[in-house]
Amino acid sequence: MLPTAASLEGQPVPQVTFKARPDNQWRDLTTDQLFKGKTVVVFSLPGAYTPTCSSTHLPRFNELAPVFRDNGIDDIVCFSVNDAFVMNEWKSGQDADDITFVPDGNGDFARAMGMLVDKRELGFGMRSWRYSMLVRDGIIEKIFIEDDGDEEDDPFHVSDADTMLRHINPEARAPEPIVMFSRPGCPFCARAKAALAERRLRYTDISQDKRINTSVLRAVSGHLTWPQVFIGGRLVGGADELDAYLSNA
Repeated sequence: MLPTAASLEGQPVPQVTFKARPDNQWRDLTTDQLFKGKTVVVFSLPGAYTPTCSSTHLPRFNELAPVFRDNGIDDIVCFSVNDAFVMNEWKSGQDADDITFVPDGNGDFARAMGMLVDKRELGFGMRSWRYSMLVRDGIIEKIFIEDDGDEEDDPFHVSDADTMLRHINPEARAPEPIVMFSRPGCPFCARAKAALAERRLRYTDISQDKRINTSVLRAVSGHLTWPQVFIGGRLVGGADELDAYLSNA
């Protein structure tokens, strides 16, 4: 049986030493190093590369990382019962430099939290249950634990980034997703990227290659010029149109 939120809130996080490879060198990483004197958002999930973890849970925390920091969060930590090599590769593949990936390879942290669950029927062994929490100076202030009575094998309803952000600041505004179709060496593309970077707005860059050519650009946007920027699913246009949009935002 999983612990309740009431039994964990107000308690210190478990004291654990993790075997990490932050710079491709083995290094011990302690609980105190992660949490002492900091305000930290944590999300823990069953496994790197698994569907919900890779498509939704991690990407949304990564997308909202600047918003969390604007609202007083010092770090965002992802725990999973995977080894350091797997966690490092997953981080690289997800372009998640704003997230601290912590390999709980032996499940010591998950076990001490009461969140280690048996997934042997799936061939996963022992894994962490899915949850998120807000930790201030090593004390669990708030925790969202997925319901273990759900019929789903891996419920995902309350441990998401948006739920945590609403808890921290109900008035916080999450940015709309931005996608840019760009071309290497294009000065207008560089200008558009600089404008987004100046405002600390994250975007997905879809650069021209053999698959994304001018014909694809025209089919998607109706235009032949680079870049073409979409915000919230709506076409904004090129660098000039983006400048005008940001000036009025």
